[in-house]
Amino acid sequence: MIARLTGVLDSSGPDWLIIDVNGVGYMVFASSHTIARAIASGGTISLMIETHVREDHIHLYGFADEAERDWFRLLTTVQGVGAKVGLALQSALPPDDMTAAIAAGDEAPFTQASGVGKKLATRIVTELKDKIGDIAIAFQPAAASSGTPAGTGAPRDNTGAEAVSALVNLGYGRTEAFTAVSQAARKLGEGAALEDLIRDGLAELAGVEAS
Repeated sequence: MIARLTGVLDSSGPDWLIIDVNGVGYMVFASSHTIARAIASGGTISLMIETHVREDHIHLYGFADEAERDWFRLLTTVQGVGAKVGLALQSALPPDDMTAAIAAGDEAPFTQASGVGKKLATRIVTELKDKIGDIAIAFQPAAASSGTPAGTGAPRDNTGAEAVSALVNLGYGRTEAFTAVSQAARKLGEGAALEDLIRDGLAELAGVEAS
């Protein structure tokens, strides 16, 4: 089984690369991000490889790093997410964005990927929310029924969810609002007031430091 390939980029397409390894060309399927990085390298490239063996083919899937490979493995555990859809998801969303969307319970970002509708996006969020590990985000999303904090030191009430809802009502997406409030909560500490979370969350979204 092939786990890594190091060679020279021979050619590329929308979702594939051919890597020349000592005169042998290997076709590797990859996300647009990995392909862009390979093209930009302009020389020798090295990709982590996931080998899929079927009765009628052997396909190689390439990743710029272990994190991208691990996300591919995780995504393809979801019913309805095969290798093609997994790569489409990785082309549409960087790992940090996927983590934030799952933590926020927000399926909308996943529908940006080709072949992913709302039903499948919801399944991805539902099935992976308990598998993504310690994401270091302070609050559960507003949709959570218990209001239980996801990160260490979060207040044991619904203040964070209320702050997220306030930012969503101002027109921000749920994932970006969730991330901004989480960053504000880490900065302000346990017991932060709702108005402070909203103010600092808006500052995070604006990319400036709250006064």
